[in-house]
Amino acid sequence: MYLIGDIGNTAIKLCLFDNNLKLIKNIKIYQKNLNKKFIKRELLFLRDYSTLIRKALFSSVVPKSYKIIKKAIREIIKLNCIELKNCNLKKFVNIKVNKKQIGSDRLANAIAVIDNRFNYIIIDFGTATNFDIVIKKDYIGGVLAPGVELSLKNLIDNASLIPKIKLEKTANVIGKNTKSAVRAGFYHGYTGLIENIIKLILKQTRKKFKIILTGGFAHLFKSSIKGIKKVDKNLTIKGILKVALN
Repeated sequence: MYLIGDIGNTAIKLCLFDNNLKLIKNIKIYQKNLNKKFIKRELLFLRDYSTLIRKALFSSVVPKSYKIIKKAIREIIKLNCIELKNCNLKKFVNIKVNKKQIGSDRLANAIAVIDNRFNYIIIDFGTATNFDIVIKKDYIGGVLAPGVELSLKNLIDNASLIPKIKLEKTANVIGKNTKSAVRAGFYHGYTGLIENIIKLILKQTRKKFKIILTGGFAHLFKSSIKGIKKVDKNLTIKGILKVALN
């Protein structure tokens, strides 16, 4: 069995797969709820599989949270966790930038899509909106833009007359009230941001790409952005699992 984790700035995903890669358990924990007692309680189920789990592999962009989870797992099932960047990734991807400057979640996304045949632009809607560029087997870098949800929350928290708003797809550009105006601004504004960055990537690389969306708002922008190949919200987990199997 394989314990796979993705520790992000907003949330933590933990997935337990059996040897046939069937998902046995799936847990999502928000960073704001994380503490030693809480995580230990959430992970007690691992005792039922203590002799079956052969590897625990994580991507993490929050060292403090990874340390807490790593310690809890070691105490519960006596298993040491491994962080993705500490693995030998050369067989999966050629990293053409400073490895220390890339989040392991971004590397996991790249590893998940690499097939040595096509070029990919991966757009990950997380705390930041990440663009990662893969040419054949080479990870050549990316673009980091403000995250949709974080930007919306920042606006709501700092503008006293703007109420809490759930971001939705909208055909209208001109809003008739505060809520619809904010929805239009964020939906069409981010669509424009994404399309322009893609356009500039194409111009700079002079190559063709397949485009894959992942992360929380991926479904929202699928139909509004040209050239989308697919949406895969589990892309990061798939990349980590791919490394764990080898």
